[in-house]
Amino acid sequence: MADGIKIVTIGGGSSYTPELMEGFIKRYDQLPIREIWLVDIEDGREKLEIVSAMAQRMWDASPYDVTVHTTLDRREALPGADFVTTQFRVGLLYARIKDERIPLSHGMLGQETNGAGGMFKAFRTVPVIGQIIDDMRELCPDAWLINFTNPSGMVTEAAIKRFGWKRTIGLCNVPVGAMMDEPKLIGYEENDPRLTFRFAGLNHFHWHKVYDERGNEVTQDIIARLNDPDNGMPANIHDEPFSEELLSATGLLPCGYHRYYYMAHEMLDSLISDFEKNDSRAEHVKKVEDELFELYRDPNLDHKPEQLAERGGAHYSDAACETIAAIYNDRHEHMVVSTENKGAIPCLPPDSIVEVSALISAKGAEPLAWGQMNSFERGWLQLMKAMEECVLDAAISGDYGKALEAFCINPMVENGKEAVQVLNELLIAHEKYLPQFADAIARLKAEGVEIKDAKVRELIAEGK
Repeated sequence: MADGIKIVTIGGGSSYTPELMEGFIKRYDQLPIREIWLVDIEDGREKLEIVSAMAQRMWDASPYDVTVHTTLDRREALPGADFVTTQFRVGLLYARIKDERIPLSHGMLGQETNGAGGMFKAFRTVPVIGQIIDDMRELCPDAWLINFTNPSGMVTEAAIKRFGWKRTIGLCNVPVGAMMDEPKLIGYEENDPRLTFRFAGLNHFHWHKVYDERGNEVTQDIIARLNDPDNGMPANIHDEPFSEELLSATGLLPCGYHRYYYMAHEMLDSLISDFEKNDSRAEHVKKVEDELFELYRDPNLDHKPEQLAERGGAHYSDAACETIAAIYNDRHEHMVVSTENKGAIPCLPPDSIVEVSALISAKGAEPLAWGQMNSFERGWLQLMKAMEECVLDAAISGDYGKALEAFCINPMVENGKEAVQVLNELLIAHEKYLPQFADAIARLKAEGVEIKDAKVRELIAEGK
């Protein structure tokens, strides 16, 4: 890295890429970039061309002389890379629509990283991360893998624990949003450095505490205001109020995604209502993304449009670029990342991947010890980690029984024949992207398994 940094972004045609470019441009004094490569696949060629042209306009409008390279062959991009960032979606947004609509058609949660949809996103994604790591091992053996691909915790666990790429850090924008906005709830400035945050848990299933500049815990003060507007919760999650009594009893601030577990019926009712109007979150995001790419086509646009905030990835560049800057500059900076547990959360194995406060330096992530969890959090964490491990077993082996194990243990899936039907429909709907399940899918098709939701049937008929 002596002559500057080479960064390769896999999933470069994503609508998030302008935010990533903005982050690099803002931090160029910390990150002297030598090369940027945007990588995508043939199905994403058009979007890659559009977004790479805009990315180049953004750099051209900056004071820095950086050329954006593009390719549909990641092996062309990877040689000599210092950092490889991942932000791809196997099956594009059409896959997310299927992930959401099929469970919802059976009265179960359909969501990108939770429930049946989240598990299937992992089934499609984990083998691809393994292939990327195979190429990195050959072409850029010293590179860091900075993963933003969801489900981030499981993908990061696959990279580190299953595929052996220790130089991996998983990211999520949710903790960034909390640290930026929660201070305002108790009279501090946005992202106020006088407050100390400590996080522990799993990706999209963490808790945190907050301390003021005198070391006094102010967690309960924020809990009392957590149902206020602008509370730091993700904008892409239905704003169902939390029970203040429950949160006060735990003494911990939740992640926005805890709503799917603490208020499961209310959240499911909201999702089903949207589903019945053909406006599931995935379909809404697809509309926003289409509008973004129309904006990106404008040859005069050379900055990130405000509409990108509606996409659900606010603060993505803050997480990704700050992590890279902390590693490159050996800053020992506090960030919240997915990394090896190493005893930070004693109730989980040391080699489990957890989402915790850590110090990020040239050595990577050094997790900060949280200590013992109380019964409520300990029970949830051990259940969710066991589910994640079952998902990874199934994603790698293609074993139908292992997939059913994962469905059985996931709290967002109702067990029994209906769960089996949802599993079977999702396998058939995603056949193109699940070669490891080929034998099971062939059996299900021979048995005449049919997909209930008409819109999903239309997508399949259209080859999407």
